[in-house]
Amino acid sequence: MEDKKEIEILKRVGCPDRVIEHILAVKGVALRIADEVRIPVDRELIRMGALLHDIGRARTHGIEHAVIGAEMARDMGVDERIVRIIERHIGAGITADEARALGLPDKDYVPQTPEEKIVAYADNLIKGNRETGFDEALEEFRSIPGIGKPAIERFIRLHEEIEKWKK
Repeated sequence: MEDKKEIEILKRVGCPDRVIEHILAVKGVALRIADEVRIPVDRELIRMGALLHDIGRARTHGIEHAVIGAEMARDMGVDERIVRIIERHIGAGITADEARALGLPDKDYVPQTPEEKIVAYADNLIKGNRETGFDEALEEFRSIPGIGKPAIERFIRLHEEIEKWKK
């Protein structure tokens, strides 16, 4: 099984089975998007980033799981490109100002590379282990307590950018 090593890592650090199910669903959507876009992307980087994006949920389910997950991955010697996917996958990204307001380290967490954007986007299309469409994901996104208009607009722009890559 292609993902066996990563799943073993997730289990070893304590990721619950339901989180692993979610991760596998995100990986499936992310790889499908990777196959649909016409821009060059690193499929293996997307696979690994999707498989490890929620590793921090072994320790917390709060928004800080991305930062904690990035630290865990760094400590394991994971490629820094994958670490950045983990760190930047929350929502459609978090600006440094938003991070400060949320009590996260003062840093920009907005996805930059196509691989980071694809994993973050795919994560938003999965609720539990079920894929939703963009419209449902957007409604879910809007319902998050305290979500600001800039974050919603980033999600819409992320969707539009990925759709443009498919044309």
